Amino acid sequence: MSRQPDLFDAAEPAAVPGLTVLRGYALPHEQTLLRAIESVAAAAPFRHMLTPAGQRMSAAMTNSGEVGWVSDRAGYRYDRCDPRTGLPWPPLPGCIAQLAQHAAAEAGFAPFRPEVCLINRYAPGARMSLHQDRDEQDLTAPIVSISHGVAPIAEGSHPSIGPMRLNLTPRRAL
Repeated sequence: MSRQPDLFDAAEPAAVPGLTVLRGYALPHEQTLLRAIESVAAAAPFRHMLTPAGQRMSAAMTNSGEVGWVSDRAGYRYDRCDPRTGLPWPPLPGCIAQLAQHAAAEAGFAPFRPEVCLINRYAPGARMSLHQDRDEQDLTAPIVSISHGVAPIAEGSHPSIGPMRLNLTPRRAL
């Protein structure tokens, strides 16, 4: 089994204003988080959204919370309903909200109450291109990222989820 290189394997990442790395912070909650993701995906399955230019995104995604981030030919935006089903997005799981609140507090962003969580699923070859998160109304609120890097993932397998990587980004959107 090959191991996916971790962007945070280096002794310490370069200092970036506003960035706090909490290495291993979510590991004690791995199984609880995976069950929560499974529950969200059962109600709002992962899908590959389209960019406004009509390109298929390589990462599959779903959402939970008061609104969900969507992308299609009409643009990028938050919407209260899943465009595939017309139903509200599944509720934000408490375990994700609590982990995000605690991580934000550790980084100096207390109090923080996330309203939504975008969940990206990366299969081998999927990637996230350089972008800015700026569809949120309060750009001073933190965006918590629970992940193992953003480089394209290599072939290999994680013991709990197989050949993929998950990224959760709890945030305030309204």
